[in-house]
Amino acid sequence: MGISILDPVEYGRLCAAALPKAIESDEEFDRLAAAMEELDFKENPTPEEETLSALLMVLIQDYDDKHHELPKASPDAMLRILMEQRGLKQADLLPVFASRSVASDVINGKREPSKAHIRKLAEFFRISPAVFL
Repeated sequence: MGISILDPVEYGRLCAAALPKAIESDEEFDRLAAAMEELDFKENPTPEEETLSALLMVLIQDYDDKHHELPKASPDAMLRILMEQRGLKQADLLPVFASRSVASDVINGKREPSKAHIRKLAEFFRISPAVFL
């Protein structure tokens, strides 16, 4: 994201629409996760949108860490769980794997994810890399 000057009016407008706050329920979690996903899938996000997305990620991760423990599973099983939860297809992971065949092999457990894949998966899903170890 880098250092940038935020437009306080635009950032305030975005915050007013999202109403970010400490998450206290699964409903608030879902609402803020949807808002973050909407921002994350923008093609050319503004600095204000990137900043709000980063704030929402912190709030979501905090709540998730306290209330939703991820199941213990193999890297491929965990990847399939995360994909299913988010309604993703193998093609959605091309930014991580850069190859359909590698993505297929990792998802189907025919190949272990590399350290670079684990790092990219953790960034993509916004979770700890330890989930894939």
